[in-house]
Amino acid sequence: MVKAIVGANWGDEGKGKITDTLSKEADIIVRYQGGANAGHTIVNNYGKFALHTLPSGVFYDHTTSIIGNGVALNIPVFMREIEELVERGVPTPNIKVSDRVQLVMSYHILFDQYEEERLAGKSFGSTKSGIAPFYSDKYSKIGIQVSELFHEEALREKVENICKLKNVILEHLYHKPLLQPDSIMKELMGYRDMISPYLVDVSLYLSDAIKKGKEILLEGQLGALKDPDHGIYPMVTSSSTLAAYGAIGAGIPPYEIKKIVTVCKAYSSAVGAGIFVSEIFGQEADELRNRGGDGGEFGATTGRARRMGWFDVVASKYGCRIQGTTDVAFTVLDVLGYLKEIPVCVAYEIQGKQTTDFPTTDQLKKAKPVLEVLPGWNCDIRGINKYEELPENCRHYIEFIEEKLGYPITMISNGPGREDIIYR
Repeated sequence: MVKAIVGANWGDEGKGKITDTLSKEADIIVRYQGGANAGHTIVNNYGKFALHTLPSGVFYDHTTSIIGNGVALNIPVFMREIEELVERGVPTPNIKVSDRVQLVMSYHILFDQYEEERLAGKSFGSTKSGIAPFYSDKYSKIGIQVSELFHEEALREKVENICKLKNVILEHLYHKPLLQPDSIMKELMGYRDMISPYLVDVSLYLSDAIKKGKEILLEGQLGALKDPDHGIYPMVTSSSTLAAYGAIGAGIPPYEIKKIVTVCKAYSSAVGAGIFVSEIFGQEADELRNRGGDGGEFGATTGRARRMGWFDVVASKYGCRIQGTTDVAFTVLDVLGYLKEIPVCVAYEIQGKQTTDFPTTDQLKKAKPVLEVLPGWNCDIRGINKYEELPENCRHYIEFIEEKLGYPITMISNGPGREDIIYR
């Protein structure tokens, strides 16, 4: 059976924790899109980890971890992540990488930095990991697929063409040093040596696994509102963050995805620029940020302070719909235990009219949150593992959100550890 684990919102919903928990019963975990621009924070018996490229199932010795063809693969980051896991006592993970994956090059990272620098105050809030330039090259057909590393002569010709194109921009737009074909070829040959042992035909491998009835998890990066088609364009990422893309980014038929677990936070948070209707500020935001997650709400990749807000029914309902949700995993509920009252954004007001349907970006800019205040439970709920044992106001909060979303909340995370999960 194939399950997808994806985000309903802006990313940072706790997908890593849910993937790590569900990996206990899984055989294969696949990362199918995105790159090292966002991370998944995981707390388990080995310690606390921030993964950027590796799937969140790498901590189990019975699983196979896969980097799908849809990923933007930064090979040095990938290798360093494996080394760091092993250094910290995690058994060497069994990892396979698609022979169709494309490579994040050092010049992609430079172009990302140069463009953010050029845009200055109007930048996209990029993590400067080279992701937009990478996907731009992929669809301009000047990306480098890992299989091309084994055909040196043709690769050299391609690299010379890339340098010609890039150097015009470097010289006349950014006024930066030019690319040299020799140094890029040297970079690529180094990557070839590093990645060769991991390469397989992932689509074929997964096709065989499906026939054998293996349990497969597709792990998405970021969330629905960062999708380039259905998100808050242009403040989005550069690859599709939807479960539907899991079929493409892993190379499996779409009808094999039987379950879509969409992860929602019990409050809202976001890293980077973009419209965030239920956002809160000042002391109120600082308190929620510092109590949030495990050690506070700071980006796993950048360390940037996350923007904070109350639960947004409009954005989350939309995220669940666009993901094709079968199950909602509701995370970091324990964090809200300090509040006597908990506001929830139940609708948007746009030019005097209320709506619960998520609009396009131009309308979103005009939206104001309509808040409904619920009573808090004002106590610590960590350690509770039965739904009936949660305080009444806590259950009421979950059921209120579930009714507004219109999708079943079947998992509740009430702490950072693997065992801090309540199943409904």
